[in-house]
Amino acid sequence: MFHKEGHKIIFTTFLIVVSGFLLVDSFIELQWLRTLVLVVLLGFLILILQFFRNPKRKTNLNDKQVLSPVDGKVVVIEEVLENEYFKDKRIQVSVFMSPINVHVTRYPVGGNVIFSKYHPGKYLVAWHPKASEENERTTVVVENETYGKVLHRQIAGALAKRIVNYAKINDKANQGGESGFIKFGSRVDLFLPLDTKIKVKLNQKVRGGESIIAELNE
Repeated sequence: MFHKEGHKIIFTTFLIVVSGFLLVDSFIELQWLRTLVLVVLLGFLILILQFFRNPKRKTNLNDKQVLSPVDGKVVVIEEVLENEYFKDKRIQVSVFMSPINVHVTRYPVGGNVIFSKYHPGKYLVAWHPKASEENERTTVVVENETYGKVLHRQIAGALAKRIVNYAKINDKANQGGESGFIKFGSRVDLFLPLDTKIKVKLNQKVRGGESIIAELNE
């Protein structure tokens, strides 16, 4: 299954690849060069298809847990000052996505969307310390009656040039449900209460809608 955000790009890429195959067959006589060009075109198509794949995930709903919003690798776990919405200290957990990861963004908790805002910005590399505040990004806050308020932020990277955010204020957020999509590599930050219990480690690989990032510290 492929994500709806990729349908036009996949169709355009397919046309380009088919046209390339026909041109190679008509104008390139050297066998080694024909093979090389065909392999490159086919590889490009496979890369696009892989990027926009949208596999089903088995989400175990639990209001006491925060799930990873995306696939990728945990690159930040630290206490920071969140300046946009909370304006106080939170635990930040950041997940970096490479171009080969699934790029669907999912709600980390269920509840009500109480804040959703898009910010135009720069395209610093996603792991840059200032990317969270200076890059193109969207900020979404979901209020969960059990866990409290959880903020997740989609951040564009050097390759990502478009962030899609489906969350609207007063929407009902379903844990593991689609919150948005980031095209071609980036990261997502989570901002959690200070007393939360972090269940992941740096450099750990996680899966969106399935891996447990944190849980209530009871």
